[in-house]
Amino acid sequence: MRLFLGIPLPPAAAAQLSRISLRYQSPNDNLRWYPPESWHVTLQFLGSVSPEQHSSILLAMHSLRHPPVLIALETLGFFDRVGVFFAQVTLTPELLSLQQRVTAAILPCGFQPDTRPYHPHITLARSKGRTGARSLRTLRSQLDSRPYRPSVDFTATEFVLYQSIPTPSGSRYEILDRFPLV
Repeated sequence: MRLFLGIPLPPAAAAQLSRISLRYQSPNDNLRWYPPESWHVTLQFLGSVSPEQHSSILLAMHSLRHPPVLIALETLGFFDRVGVFFAQVTLTPELLSLQQRVTAAILPCGFQPDTRPYHPHITLARSKGRTGARSLRTLRSQLDSRPYRPSVDFTATEFVLYQSIPTPSGSRYEILDRFPLV
């Protein structure tokens, strides 16, 4: 199983972000636009997980305590190297605290923390080949000429364990368990 831990978007926040996403989509743009039900803020990617590790993760996450976290979108941006268009999430001390506690809690389960700085975001689209890369450049020029700041925010009252299931049209995410933030 390929697993990761993340914060799902509540329906109202997903609806707001969906309006933003639809504003930039165009037919035949060669971008893989992610559906709202797949949007999330990743806390920790775990990768391939054994059944024993899965059980250990569940125990660790069910014992983790953290208060709810305000999630606010800052701006729209791009990861050029990997061809991704995203909504950037404000890195608040509370969100960073949750991410660090999740990372620390899964260390005994056999997972190493990512060495790159935490960059919370919601992936909206990914390029498909060279024509997709051109589409991302076009999209970037639209945003450069008319900058847009999303006004989407919500309070995360839970985080979840997702399974990433590969399909021909991209990965589908299934929620395996939920962990409350109280």
